[in-house]
Amino acid sequence: MTSINWIDFFILTFASFRITHFIVFDEITAFIRRPFMSEVFKEDPSGNTEKYIEIKGSGLRSWIGKLLSCYWCTGFWSALGVVLAYIYLPFAFPILLVFAVAGAAAILESKI
Repeated sequence: MTSINWIDFFILTFASFRITHFIVFDEITAFIRRPFMSEVFKEDPSGNTEKYIEIKGSGLRSWIGKLLSCYWCTGFWSALGVVLAYIYLPFAFPILLVFAVAGAAAILESKI
């Protein structure tokens, strides 16, 4: 079993958070989501515009769309990728560190 210290654990946690947010929400990765889902804007009876996600297709395409629209689902796979990269690709640690710093900064920014 691989041993992990607390600092690395927090780095992996923040990196996983940021990568998940990057995939699910960020505009720069919309091209990844576009083949699998579309955003639909509808006006409710009180005149407010609400955004809805519509999953495209069926089968694998629909499954990927559901995965990409679910923060918790994508978060699991993101965490798995981060941990596997940490264990098997030690040269990826600086990239994970950058994502971790960005994730921590995003959390701080949203709380201040």
